[in-house]
Amino acid sequence: MTLQDLGWNQAFATAFAPYYLKGWKPARLVRDNRITYGALMAGADDLVEVEANVSGKVIHDTATDADLPAVGDWVALEVSAEGKKNIIQARLPRQTCLSRRAVGESEEEQVIAANVSTVIVVTDAGADFNVRRMERFFALISRSGAKAVALLNKADLFSDTKNLRAARAINALQASADVHVTSAKTRKGLGEVRSYLQPGHTVAFIGSSGVGKSALINRLLGDDLQWTGSVNDTTGKGRHTTTARELMLLPNGSMIIDNPGIKEVQLWTDEKTLRESFSDIAALAAGCQFDDCQHGTDTGCALREAVAKGKLPLERLAAYLALDSQIKTLHLRRKKRKLILERRSKLKHADKSRERVSFGGENEDDYKNAGR
Repeated sequence: MTLQDLGWNQAFATAFAPYYLKGWKPARLVRDNRITYGALMAGADDLVEVEANVSGKVIHDTATDADLPAVGDWVALEVSAEGKKNIIQARLPRQTCLSRRAVGESEEEQVIAANVSTVIVVTDAGADFNVRRMERFFALISRSGAKAVALLNKADLFSDTKNLRAARAINALQASADVHVTSAKTRKGLGEVRSYLQPGHTVAFIGSSGVGKSALINRLLGDDLQWTGSVNDTTGKGRHTTTARELMLLPNGSMIIDNPGIKEVQLWTDEKTLRESFSDIAALAAGCQFDDCQHGTDTGCALREAVAKGKLPLERLAAYLALDSQIKTLHLRRKKRKLILERRSKLKHADKSRERVSFGGENEDDYKNAGR
């Protein structure tokens, strides 16, 4: 197999051009081991997997954790002569990036997968089904630039009517998303899922723990490479089975990225993506009397009028307003963080200036050479 089988294309080759002169090698990250990464690179006759560390310069130059390499990224790898030490010296620009806000009160972005063609959200028609959470998933996928697909898995556990009702509810959220009813146990719908696994394409699977992501991937891979756990009889939830993100190469040249179960779908997006994900609401909002309408008690609110006339479900409006509020809060937190960092930088600069004055040096070189 070649780098092209991993998704290498002309755009990546162009971005990598300066690194060829340094003797570095292109590689794609397939595993995040927390401290090190697993990377696939071209060998003498085939692709080979090596272990790699991130250089101190890459860590120092990144503004946020989201700028650090992630599974799916293409990187410039400095390989030692013995091949025992491999250093990631640069990350190539991402063509797509699936990310969310980090769990908790953080305002940081967390990258889930990079350079993916399709993102498949796995849920079921039972306890895991949540329309509002699916809206959030679609908002993240829309921002990533990848195609959105939803699977209602474990179809064998629910009636056809219940599966169909859930599928229609998802279709109503985002008409451009493909929705399929599947079952890893009976193999229902696996043919449709395989249609997304094209050579050179990367497909990321996301969803809650216990919805059958790993079982589906086992079927697609044709082997039990992803350990699957039992399901709790009381909650209907499976035990955490996937503990780390990993890119797996299939025999036909397509790739799958499995992800640990996502408990919280923390939004990491912007106003543009929000408007696109809720285009129906954006169109209605254009009829509001005031441009800065908050859609609460404002006079002439077209959205409240649409709800009153039954043209807009109240739950969908509430979801839209909740996401909009999260975006504003996120921007405020990031603005405050930026101000704090700028203030610290100014104080640090002021402290250095006072030290120079105390030293009595006439220039910076005198200060740096103090004590020599």
